[in-house]
Amino acid sequence: MAEAAAALGQFDFAGDDHVVPFQVEGLDVRGRAVQLGPMLDAILERHHYPAPVARLLAEVVVLTVLLGTSLKFDGKFTVQTKGDGPVDLLVADFSTPENVRAYARFDQALLNKAIESGETEPEQLLGKGVLAFTIDQGKFSQPYQGIVALDGTTLEEIAGVYFRQSEQIPTRVRLAAAELFDRDDAGKPRHRWRAGGLVAQFLPEAPERMRQPDLHGGDGDTGSRPHGEDDAWVEARSLVETIDADELTDPLVGTERLLFRLFHERGVRVYEPRAVFDRCSCSRDKIKGVLKGFSAEEIEASQENGEIAVTCEFCSTTYRFEPAELQPAE
Repeated sequence: MAEAAAALGQFDFAGDDHVVPFQVEGLDVRGRAVQLGPMLDAILERHHYPAPVARLLAEVVVLTVLLGTSLKFDGKFTVQTKGDGPVDLLVADFSTPENVRAYARFDQALLNKAIESGETEPEQLLGKGVLAFTIDQGKFSQPYQGIVALDGTTLEEIAGVYFRQSEQIPTRVRLAAAELFDRDDAGKPRHRWRAGGLVAQFLPEAPERMRQPDLHGGDGDTGSRPHGEDDAWVEARSLVETIDADELTDPLVGTERLLFRLFHERGVRVYEPRAVFDRCSCSRDKIKGVLKGFSAEEIEASQENGEIAVTCEFCSTTYRFEPAELQPAE
């Protein structure tokens, strides 16, 4: 069934934790935008991440949500970084139609050193390594994985390079995360995380219009215009690049309002929003199934105080098992 479109003002704003698809017919651009609030806050606060780590993971969650909600089939979309910096692993996955989970791994000593020396930019915390995008359609198909280098540039610039290498579609990605300090309804101080992002893609009816410049400089390159680039995409990309990071995270600037600010002169249309939720896919049965594959020696080595405890890295839920539960049925 086709999605219903509406001009701004014809229905209520989507609000936090809802991805808003949009189309700018005058520029042959389609995309998605989102602001994450309570869902993201729950993911980050569960692990009590230091602020620089939380901000990085928030950007990865936004990127995962923006791209994962574009899947046209049942499956899972995963974004993962592996680097040699203080934050050596970030991973977030989106399971259709609406579930998100994420976690980060970092070296506390190296992170403290980086903070003391003021080296807390995302590219400094991640170091050199790779950013992987994985699409898994289930057990009857092979996962697809695209990999780009962590090369000292921002996550949004690296994501742009991925699109240019894998899909050959002119794409601009914007990501931002922020801490909010305010007071709750009782007047008590409150700390919250918010993040937002937007992905815009040039999709004209005539494929020959989708000419791309070479990869040098990435989509974030603001230098001279590449030879042969379409006027409509030049305009669209320039508009997207005017977005201030605060606009992407400001609770008073809703997603639809931001899109209107950017594209109203070109006839932006927004579509029915898609809600996303902080939901982990772990379960007692799944973990029990894994443990049942252990040898007797491995079961013995995994015990502590007469039981086996397994904690999910994503949601921090701990599952406890008696060794007898894991013995094969006679």
